[in-house]
Amino acid sequence: MRFLERIFESALWNGRFVVVVAVIASMAAATAIFYMATVDVVYLVSHMLNYADPALATEARKAMHDQTITHVVEVVDGYLLATFTLIFALGMYELFVSDIDEARGSKASSRILVIESLDDLKSRLAKVILMILIVTLFEEALKMSLATPLELLYLGGAIALIGVALYFSHKSEGRGTEGEEKAR
Repeated sequence: MRFLERIFESALWNGRFVVVVAVIASMAAATAIFYMATVDVVYLVSHMLNYADPALATEARKAMHDQTITHVVEVVDGYLLATFTLIFALGMYELFVSDIDEARGSKASSRILVIESLDDLKSRLAKVILMILIVTLFEEALKMSLATPLELLYLGGAIALIGVALYFSHKSEGRGTEGEEKAR
């Protein structure tokens, strides 16, 4: 009976390697999203070469300006999503499979990629999600045409909620208490 228990527990423990499928798929998705965002940047820059054309009408230049700002925000959103996917892949690998030896020797990895627990992974992913939401709100705010004072109030409320979310995310890191201690 003990022999069967050891075999079963070994199978359970080695079952964690199924996470490698999610890690590989997430890395592929991150690479694809980085590629798409980079291609968007290349096309954006190539289209912007016409911006300095003196024959371009003021209205056309204004429309190009607005489209460019929107596209830049979309590109930033794409890079943030790719970063989210990359952090997820690396975090899942570190939590379930093995430590990444290359990351342990790097100074930058200690701030970004070394994941010690599931809560640590969730915290890092939550910060990236918050940034994606901020960029998405900015993108939508650029497209808005505020027709009533209530719509302006809604936009102001959304901005205030983002400020509160940023405050609490910094406070959860302990950054809020450092400033209070220095003030004393």
